[in-house]
Amino acid sequence: MLKRQIILDTETTGINPKEGHRIIEIGCVELINRRFTGHNFHVYINPEREIEAEAIAIHGITNERLQHEPTFRDIAQRFFDYIQGAELVIHNAAFDVGFIDHEFSLLKPTLPPVASHCAIVDTLKLARELHPGQKNNLDALCRRYDINNSHRTLHGALLDAEILADVYLLMTGGQGSLNLAAEEHIAQHDVVNTLTIARNGKLKVIKANVDELAAHEGRLDLVQKKGGSCLWRN
Repeated sequence: MLKRQIILDTETTGINPKEGHRIIEIGCVELINRRFTGHNFHVYINPEREIEAEAIAIHGITNERLQHEPTFRDIAQRFFDYIQGAELVIHNAAFDVGFIDHEFSLLKPTLPPVASHCAIVDTLKLARELHPGQKNNLDALCRRYDINNSHRTLHGALLDAEILADVYLLMTGGQGSLNLAAEEHIAQHDVVNTLTIARNGKLKVIKANVDELAAHEGRLDLVQKKGGSCLWRN
């Protein structure tokens, strides 16, 4: 059975939707059975209001940049259809879900709250459970899990979702695998049938190189740091 997860992030005009602040960017990365599919979702949105200077300092997005972008009502149904039924993976989920629910409530007709049609995983809560008493923002997690985020000079919804996807996979045991039939049909979310491959003769054995062995040892170190059992070292 396929498990569909959406790693999601937003950028906004300010920090509180109750004060009239709006979403200006949505970035989503799709995983199916813990594999990247490339079927992502990314939009910039005209908030129809001014963006606070403090917010611009964080994400660098100005009203001038957004003046010709669609409004939320223009993309709402497409976004809803994209996330519906998926498990959403979000860092500090209460913030992003609060904004999305606020945007849904402004529509006529409204759309239902996110939690009514999606499961939600908060990676900030997960990180605090795994690393109590430590910094657990996205930059700190990248340092902890040795993820290169040097290109992240400003916040951006799609970029942050891509980085969070890497962090989440490492925090929860690494990237999964799919059979070949699943990979062929994954973008369309078709029913996956097991593909049997007939092989003649001997299989070619390809041994890991030095860099691959080092990466493997690094992954085992992470497993042990999280209290896991490494069968390869028993």
